[in-house]
Amino acid sequence: MQYKFYVKNPSVHYLYIDLVIDNVTENELLLQLPSWRPGRYELGNFAKNIKKFDAFNEKGELLVWTKLNKDLWKVQTNGAASVKVTYSYFATDLNAGSTYVDEKQVYCNPVNCCMYVPSRISEQHSIELVVPENYKIATSLKKEAGNILVAENFEELADSPFIASADIKTIELVIDKVNYFLHFNGECLPDTELYTKDFTPFIKECVAFFGGIHVNEYHFLFQVLPVKFYHGVEHVKSTVIGIGPGYGINEGATYLDVLGVSCHELFHTWNVKTIRPIEMQPYDYTHENYSRTGYVYEGITTYYGDKLLYTSGVFNERQYFDTLEERLNKHFHNFGRFNLSLTESSFETWLDGYVPGAPYRKVSIYDEGNLVAFMLDVLIMEATANKKSLQDVMLVLYNDFYKKGKGYSEQDILSIVHNVSGKDFDVFFTKYVYGLEEYEEQLKYCFNYLGIELIKKPAHTFYERYLGFKAIDHNGIKKVSLITPYSPAWKAKLSPNDEIIAVNGFQVKNDLNQWLNHFNKKNDKLTLTVISNAEIKQIECGSDFKREYFEIYAIEIVNSATEIQKINFKSWSKSS
Repeated sequence: MQYKFYVKNPSVHYLYIDLVIDNVTENELLLQLPSWRPGRYELGNFAKNIKKFDAFNEKGELLVWTKLNKDLWKVQTNGAASVKVTYSYFATDLNAGSTYVDEKQVYCNPVNCCMYVPSRISEQHSIELVVPENYKIATSLKKEAGNILVAENFEELADSPFIASADIKTIELVIDKVNYFLHFNGECLPDTELYTKDFTPFIKECVAFFGGIHVNEYHFLFQVLPVKFYHGVEHVKSTVIGIGPGYGINEGATYLDVLGVSCHELFHTWNVKTIRPIEMQPYDYTHENYSRTGYVYEGITTYYGDKLLYTSGVFNERQYFDTLEERLNKHFHNFGRFNLSLTESSFETWLDGYVPGAPYRKVSIYDEGNLVAFMLDVLIMEATANKKSLQDVMLVLYNDFYKKGKGYSEQDILSIVHNVSGKDFDVFFTKYVYGLEEYEEQLKYCFNYLGIELIKKPAHTFYERYLGFKAIDHNGIKKVSLITPYSPAWKAKLSPNDEIIAVNGFQVKNDLNQWLNHFNKKNDKLTLTVISNAEIKQIECGSDFKREYFEIYAIEIVNSATEIQKINFKSWSKSS
């Protein structure tokens, strides 16, 4: 399978693709475009970006074709020994899993735009990339002369993004004879010394966690944007990370984001790219690969993506606790935890996994999965006198499933936890993985084992604490983003996306909380003026001081921790 990629006019963002298929023997040739991409467990509908599909024989004569469904084409070969298919792909989205072209780069996730012949996916696939001479190419694919990229089969091609640009800046690390490349594309000045100092220990920690790595090179492909951005997608030998703004990638919150997403995505090269649920072994690109074990492939990865930064010494204790607190608050502020379980929510990612979706509908395989992973880690330690942990579960999955070419089932996870811990975990899974049991008491128990206290604090703002709604800044005013069921805001019929423009007749300009506090001190009734679906409404919103909403969860080391708790914490936080 030989592809040729080229761009005619980068300002219109079309990537042109010629695909030559030799040794054709069939009367009808099927061409499939993937319906989704691994790393995002929902349908991608990439075919909506395809323009002007044509097929030709070796003489350049048009062949008849029909489209069988949204992303499957059938070509009548009419005796042709070689078929050339041409089409263009609208490449205008720039994120970690997309395809994008402009005057500065050609960036491609082949799974978006490369059609394949289903009966020939095991054959070699190559891409001839027609780009300016001064372009560099960042990818894990094998590179040959003439900007030809080679994959041993379609699976490798689909799993191997690339960036071609004159602006790529690369940092190379060699760690235990494995080459790691950090490619930065975009307006930025990556600090080589800083990245070497911090990437080296967490990479070593990930490799030590599993006792080795199954690739001889790994590529971090950073798409650096000029605006605040955060997105990562995993692959076996690489990851694409969208991050921004570019001026901040060496410091502060943006740099912490770089570290967090990089460790998370590297951990994925073991967990989900090689250790896979049985439903994705192998991937079927033609339809949904429903799985109820998202808490394993995303939740455990989220947990260790943060924790290994801590145990490797890259994050200090407070920085790690901040990440865990973020997950705690996302959980307790998500009312979907009363509706769909973690396993049910994993299944449902194929519907709305990556957008807010319907309020109160489901939980996150990342956030709740992280907390379940933490609890399992501690409870396995407790059951084995700190001799075993969740790491031992992952090692069984790596050695006995990935290395033997097997996918794991839900029952496999439960059995492995039982065997590693020597304890029956059926009740735990029934409550917290398959059921809707509240996490708080179990979390407190696990934190206490480590000498950590789970603390609840009042919400920072009046409207969160007493009225029960959250809001985001939107053009200088507050836009309602979330409402607690049965809270004063809920009873007053405030709606998500309402824009609050005044309180008791006084215009709000980034000072909603101040006005609410002011009128509350006067014991005045609160009347919110809102724009709701372009209609101006007056909403009387009474406060309920008998109950508080959106409490903030925090964790702190207990000053009076016992020696046993200190030993437990040391065991839990030790390096791999």
